[in-house]
Amino acid sequence: MAARLLNRVRQHLPRVSKLSCRADLKNTPPSCHQLRNIITPLARRLTTVADPSQSYAAASGHQAGRLPATQLSEEEQLMKDMVAKFAKEQIGPLVREMDDRGETDMGIIQAMFDNGLMGTEIPESYGGPGASFFQSNIIVEELAKVDPSIAVCNDIHNTLIVTLFLKYGTEDQKNKYLPMLMADQVGSFCLSEANAGSDAFALETKAVQDGDFYLISGSKMWISSAAFAGVFLVMANADFSAGYKGITTFIVDRDTEGLTVGKKEDKLGLRASPTCEVHFDNVRVHKSQVLGQVGHGYKYAIGMLNEGRIGIASQMVGLAQGALDSTIPYLMERKQFKQALWDFQAVQHQVAHLSTQVEVARVMTYNAARMKDAGQSVIKEASMVKYFSAEVATEVTSRCVELMGGVGFTKDYPVEKFYRDCKAGCIYEGASNIQLNTIAKCLQSELAKGK
Repeated sequence: MAARLLNRVRQHLPRVSKLSCRADLKNTPPSCHQLRNIITPLARRLTTVADPSQSYAAASGHQAGRLPATQLSEEEQLMKDMVAKFAKEQIGPLVREMDDRGETDMGIIQAMFDNGLMGTEIPESYGGPGASFFQSNIIVEELAKVDPSIAVCNDIHNTLIVTLFLKYGTEDQKNKYLPMLMADQVGSFCLSEANAGSDAFALETKAVQDGDFYLISGSKMWISSAAFAGVFLVMANADFSAGYKGITTFIVDRDTEGLTVGKKEDKLGLRASPTCEVHFDNVRVHKSQVLGQVGHGYKYAIGMLNEGRIGIASQMVGLAQGALDSTIPYLMERKQFKQALWDFQAVQHQVAHLSTQVEVARVMTYNAARMKDAGQSVIKEASMVKYFSAEVATEVTSRCVELMGGVGFTKDYPVEKFYRDCKAGCIYEGASNIQLNTIAKCLQSELAKGK
């Protein structure tokens, strides 16, 4: 059966691979786009990405052991290549302009929708491609190699917003919002506040019940994609007497009266990803807009952030690889003392070290994503990969600026932008010290259980 499925996909691939990845594809129906056509048949395979060796063995007619975490199937590799082509051709030419303006080119956002990159994990039963979490992370990594700002929009949309709807939404909520999240509506996750950063459960936004409605009041800060999001998932406390167990998740449409998006932060990096305040002034939402159960929002936030942290790790891996990819060719061309910089052993050793660090981060990230797809707990692993990948990205981008010398310090080359962008990886979705706390707690728990 696995062999027949693989052959069916292979028959589909030649037609898909001939499709171009130009901006004029935006006006083509999504079902005709190459990326959606790749993701959907790939997701139909009976075997999971957590153990791809079964399909390889069946297809090749021999028994194989479990493949390495970074080994991609033929179809996964094709998807990776197509996303890379999309990022290079459609995002690449606009990166500098978006960074200078501090704004997202909305044509790119719509192109991601049109090319099947938004809502990737939505099942076919709701009209989606039904991709895996691992596949979503491949997309994030490839986008981040070109522009981490676009990657974080994609990551939050897919690994937080869509996943929350899939896990906790009612059928009515899914039927209403999932098609929108695949077509043209970006989702935004509203948790952080002025006094609730790392201590997220100290949030002060309240939701007061008024018959069949709730009145939401408060302000959120550091909200990614808020400038153009169409739907917000808002964490608000519906019962302060219950402490954090009163925190509830509400679905709030952008055009709801009383919701306003405030000032955009003037950030060091990820400037093309708008980070804004969001204000709620007695925003009236029906009880049918509660996502999941009242008082369970804190559970949902914890669970989703575990997955989101793997997505941020993918972003940091892609970012670090993008910096290296921009640096190495320069080192091979630039001559000093009558030889290329690359020919100096000290330079080779530095690049070898950085490349090794990136590969370790990639292996850890891929493994965590595959573990999540296999239904295993990833609390410790998510914190580890998020922490380690952010540290690696910081080291790699800093060293790349130094290796390139003066030009690395200018905007003529992309490494200075990667350097600025990487710092967010140590902060959002749980600062590095929070990740270390989580890792330590997991190790303590494992020791107590005798593992």
